[in-house]
Amino acid sequence: MDPKTNFRLIIIQTELERFKFLVRSFLRARIAKIDKHAFHYLTNTSQKARLSPSEVQYATTHQSLLHAHYHSSFLSQFPTPLQRLDDTAGGIAMIEQPDIDKAVFVRALEDIQEPIVVDGTDMAFEMSRGDIYVVRWSAIREMVLGGGAELI
Repeated sequence: MDPKTNFRLIIIQTELERFKFLVRSFLRARIAKIDKHAFHYLTNTSQKARLSPSEVQYATTHQSLLHAHYHSSFLSQFPTPLQRLDDTAGGIAMIEQPDIDKAVFVRALEDIQEPIVVDGTDMAFEMSRGDIYVVRWSAIREMVLGGGAELI
């Protein structure tokens, strides 16, 4: 085999392995988020609509297995009114929600002239098409959902 052709095949195989690694990393991160906030995603219809059918099935199965484990381990020993995992008694919700003040990487897809204000700070900024920022999700959420920016 020609050395140049062999070298090209090695480069293509290396690039394919790198791409497979990136996809697996993305899937691991997504599954970790579903694991952590499964009950929130399943009870919130707008969040549930963003999951694929296989992700909904995974979250449902994960939540039912977790509930069965908790029930067999310790929940069965509690009084019946205290055995629910979605209890909101005392003004404290037991359903863990994602942290909306967590930092995300975002890229502007269009020029955004109105300043974006980060709550709790005196920081405001404008985004130009192609700019990449690390900013709180709560500050950029509407821009991403509206299509003016994308998460990277």
